[in-house]
Amino acid sequence: MTLAPNQTELLARARADLRMGVPVILRLDGRDVLAAAAETLSAGRLDSLRALGDAVLAITPRRAETLKARAYSDQVARIELPSDADTRWITSVADPADDLSHPMKGPFRTCRGGDDALEAHAIALCKTAQLLPSALVVETQDADALALSHGLTQVHLDPATLRDLHLVPVVHARLPMQVSEAGRLHIFRPEDGGEEHYAVEIGRPSRNEPVLARLHSACFTGDVLGSLKCDCGPQLNAALAAMGAGGAGVLLYLNQEGRGIGLANKMRAYSLQDQGFDTVEANHRLGFEDDERDFRIGSEILKSMGFSQVKLMTNNPRKVAMMEDNGITVAERVPLKVGEGAHNAAYLATKAKKSGHLL
Repeated sequence: MTLAPNQTELLARARADLRMGVPVILRLDGRDVLAAAAETLSAGRLDSLRALGDAVLAITPRRAETLKARAYSDQVARIELPSDADTRWITSVADPADDLSHPMKGPFRTCRGGDDALEAHAIALCKTAQLLPSALVVETQDADALALSHGLTQVHLDPATLRDLHLVPVVHARLPMQVSEAGRLHIFRPEDGGEEHYAVEIGRPSRNEPVLARLHSACFTGDVLGSLKCDCGPQLNAALAAMGAGGAGVLLYLNQEGRGIGLANKMRAYSLQDQGFDTVEANHRLGFEDDERDFRIGSEILKSMGFSQVKLMTNNPRKVAMMEDNGITVAERVPLKVGEGAHNAAYLATKAKKSGHLL
C-alpha cells in the first residue's frame, strides 16, 4: 500500500504551507533546517523559531546588492538576525517597498562559508510559491521530533527531482472563437501541483511540418484589462489573428504571470516602476532575476501534442534558444511587433536594451 506523499507532492504541500505562514523542514545531505517565508511570517512563529536556535534571513544576491549586504555566494546571502529584529524588520529587508523612504536598513552581518544549499532551496520554494524570495532559516538537530510534535511538512530534497518537469494532459474540447471557428482548447496540469497551462489549437495543423506557434505568458493586466503598460494583449490578439487567417497554429498560454514571479510580485514591480525604476531594476530590487519563466513547459506541451518543429512568433531570442535546447526545432522566428504606445515605450526600450528582445 502506497498512501504516503512522494517528494513532488511534499514540495507542493511545502509551498502551500509557506504561503500560509507555516514553517517547513528541509533536509539535504545530513543537514536539516526549518524554513519560513519572510512575507508570511507571524510574530508568534518568529519567537518560536528563534527559541530553537540562531536564525538567518536568506535573500537572493540580487536583493543583497540593493541592500549593500555582502553575499559570499552566487546563490544566496545569509543575514544574521539581530537580537531585536521583529517581523517589521524582516519585511523591510525582504520587501523593497520602502527602500527610497528608508534607505539605510543595515549594517548587515552576513554569514561566510559553510553549506548554504538549503537556504538557496528555501528561497527557490518561496519563488515557486509566488512569494517574495526571502526565508527565515534555523538549523535543527531534531527534525523528526519537530515534525511529529508540530505536524510540520518534511521534504528530503533531491536536486535531480527538483529539475524534473512532468505535465499531464487533462482534457481537450472544441472551442469556436472569433478568429476561427475551428478552435480547440487543451488543458495540461503539472504533477507538482502548480497552475495549469493551456494550448489553443487553431485548425488541424500538420505534425509533419513547422507549425505557426507562440509561447504567451499569462498577463492578467494586459490580456484581460487592456493595460497600456505592456504589449502583451496586442501580442496575444495578433498571434491568434495570424493563426486564424492562416488556418492553423498553436498558441501556448502559460500561467507564468509577470515573467514567472506572479501577479502580486508583478504589482510590487509596477509600484517600484512608479518610483522611477525600469522593469529589470524593479525585478532585481525585489530579489528576482530579469526573467524567472521556465520555457521548458512550452516545449513539453508541443511534444506531447505531436509537434517537433515550429515557426515561432516572438521577439525574444531566449524563447528560440530554450525551444531548441529542449528538442523543438525553430524553423523560423516570426517577429511580433505590435502594441507600442506612450505608456509602454520605455518598457519596450528596456526589454530591447537589457533583455535582448528584437524590437
